[in-house]
Formats: sequence, structure tokens, C-alpha cells
Amino acid sequence: MKKYFSYILIGLVIFSLLAACTPFSASSCSENLRSMTVNGTGRITLVPDIATINIGVRTEADNVTDALDGNTTQANAISDVLEALGVEEKDIQTSNFNVYPSDQYNPMTGEIEGQYFVVENTVNVAVRDLASLGEVLSAVVEAGANNVYGINFSVEDREEAVAEARRLAIEDAKAKAEVIASDAGVELGDLISISVFEDSTPYTHFDVKGGAYAAAEEVPVAAGTLSITMLCNLTYEIK
Repeated sequence: MKKYFSYILIGLVIFSLLAACTPFSASSCSENLRSMTVNGTGRITLVPDIATINIGVRTEADNVTDALDGNTTQANAISDVLEALGVEEKDIQTSNFNVYPSDQYNPMTGEIEGQYFVVENTVNVAVRDLASLGEVLSAVVEAGANNVYGINFSVEDREEAVAEARRLAIEDAKAKAEVIASDAGVELGDLISISVFEDSTPYTHFDVKGGAYAAAEEVPVAAGTLSITMLCNLTYEIK
């Protein structure tokens, strides 16, 4: 009987050892795999060819009808100016429209004396001719825009630049891996994993004169240059 139980015990031990390396416990077996992870960076510098601006009109009146009418008049004037400057209709998009009441306070007592209405209309405008950007800004302000903010420079077609930055990031990571392996006296094995993603941190650079400014009589705007940055992580097996 004791011999029978000994056989059972030995069988359970063997089964446990075999089970340790089944697909269900691959993580524990892979702990013996030596690996190395490196990162790389690829950056391409571009001259922007498009700018987007948020242009808004804010009006106030004692009643909502007058506030809406005044806002519409100013918004139409701005639209006419943009059209005259060559901005196409497809490049003008409403991004925000608000109508709300607001309390009017007595500056001396702080008590509410009445109520007025506010209308806010904001459009996102894409300017493709950067040489005219200063003129556009000056013209819309003169036409009645009292909220101008969020000027962003970018490139319309960035796919080629992204692909090149990605290639540079992978090459950078591979070169680092080879140098580190050589310095450590080991040999690289198979590539186990790879991840490539874009760095979302904005990079805007300006030259020593502040970039490309508009004419002196217009609003000064510096376009500078932009960078598209890709990051890469490579994990290699170490032989």
C-alpha cells in the first residue's frame, strides 16, 4: 500500500512539472528569457502652410432679439471680409454658439439691478495663404470680431513627414540596441516587440528674427517652423 501511494506521489510531482510549462503558464516559463528594450526618436522639421484661428463675436443687449440681431450683423460683416480676402466657405466652420441671460449688478451695493442677454458666436477659420494672415486678423477685428484666439500653425499634408519620422525613430532605436549589445558583450536575438507612436508635445521653433512676420502695418504673426516627432520602443531577445 505504501508503495502504491509513493507511485501516486511521484506521478503528481511529474504532472506538476509538466504543467508548469504548458501554454497556460507561459508567463512563468518566459521569465527565463533575457531581453533588452531600447527607445528611439525621429523628428522632421516642417514649414507650416496653414493656420487655424478662432474668431468670435460677443454682443450684449437688454433683450435677446437685439443681442441676436447685433451679433448677426457683426458676424455677416466678418464673413464678407473673409470672403473678400479669399478665404473659402469650406474653411469657415462654426465651433461655438451661445445665448444666455446675465445679471447686472450695482457696482456700489453689489445688488442685482437687472438682466441683459449675451450672444456669442465663434467660428474656426483656416487660412491657407500665410502671407495674408496678418491682413486677415486686422480685417476681422475692424469688421467687429472682439474675440480672436487659438492661432495654430500646421501642415495640410503631413503623412509623408510622419512616415519619414517613423523610419528615423526605428533606425535610431535599432542603432542604440546594437551599440548597447556590443558594449555589454552580448548578441541580439529576435525582435520580440515593437511600438511606434507620435509625440503629442507641440514643437514650434522661431528664427532669430522671430519667424516670418506679416507686413508692419498689419498684425505681426510669426509662423516659424513645426516638428513632427515619432517615438519607438523595440524589445530584443538577448542570446
